[in-house]
Amino acid sequence: MPDLRALDLTNDRPVYVIGAGPGGLAAAAALRERGVRAVVLEKSDSVGASWRGHYDRLHLHTTRRLSGLPGLPMPRRFGRWVARDDVVRYLEKYAEFHELELVTGVEVSRIEPDGADWVLHATGGRRLTGRAVVVATGFNHTPRIPDWPGREVYAGELLHASAYRNPAPYEGRDVLVVGVGNTGAEIAADLAGAGASRVRLAVRTAPHIVRRSTAGWPAQRTGILVRRLPVPLVDAAGRLLARIAVPDLSARGLPRPEAGLYTRVRQGAIPVQDVGLIDAVRTGTVEPVAAVASFDDAKVVLADGSRISPDAVIAATGYHRALEPLVGHLGVLDERGRPVVHGGRTPRETPGLYFTGFTNPISGMLREMALDARKIAKALSA
Repeated sequence: MPDLRALDLTNDRPVYVIGAGPGGLAAAAALRERGVRAVVLEKSDSVGASWRGHYDRLHLHTTRRLSGLPGLPMPRRFGRWVARDDVVRYLEKYAEFHELELVTGVEVSRIEPDGADWVLHATGGRRLTGRAVVVATGFNHTPRIPDWPGREVYAGELLHASAYRNPAPYEGRDVLVVGVGNTGAEIAADLAGAGASRVRLAVRTAPHIVRRSTAGWPAQRTGILVRRLPVPLVDAAGRLLARIAVPDLSARGLPRPEAGLYTRVRQGAIPVQDVGLIDAVRTGTVEPVAAVASFDDAKVVLADGSRISPDAVIAATGYHRALEPLVGHLGVLDERGRPVVHGGRTPRETPGLYFTGFTNPISGMLREMALDARKIAKALSA
């Protein structure tokens, strides 16, 4: 790895890429391909740190062929739905293959413009100067647990889904999973299939559930095709497909959503890809219940007024982007803390500042990060 002390002395104004996940590595490789020096700064000691921390059974919900980053396809031996460990292997190989300039153990706390350049305040009080910055710190950055009343004094076991690895510690136990996004749905199915005595899934808003693949056709390809179609048309098609491919689980406590699929996507709610949830709900091994309202000693109070006493509560309640300390002072974030632009565009007031990996599109996050990387590289090499 390059020595950070050497970077302090450099005066060739590289492009700094913050984060060595898929988005950062893809941007650095695309820049290198166009002859632009890119230095990747990563706060952990390795690439793909977030991927290394995901739960054991995780596989990509996007196909291998549509998930490769610029300049290096994913190996066919990884199969159609790539496992977490193989994603990590791919990212390691990707950095090596492209001979990326990667510095680990460096956390950037704040960036600010300095004339035509950018100054990065990094570990140890260092100031690094570059001609541009690509922020790729990740969609799943800081675990978020809602501030439920009574949470601080809850006597039971409460953990965020980011701390869940596998169902072994929960064998024979009663578990409540909170949140029915893709993570919550998959963890619930994982627990139900591996010996938890009871699994309940707290649902605030019923999700759209889609098959990961139908007759060999992956949902991701449909997501790519419909992105530019009118919202009402996609909503209508989604309702028709749901009636054909997904059973009505209303009697089991999981009704079909009232809002259309693409309407929900535009609001930021990604459909749940089925990797076992449908069968688990249909057979009763996963029981949908009302949303969590509060905690009371060792009990969980649900929105319908019922009280339950699970042995453990796993909160699959999402993440904060946590960009405010880094760039919040620049006026480049919206009211939800997300970058106002991404990919090859920069905010008008901050030319040279790029963002990638902060959207979760139905066309696939890795695919969009690959497209972003090429756009960023094109803009910076112009």
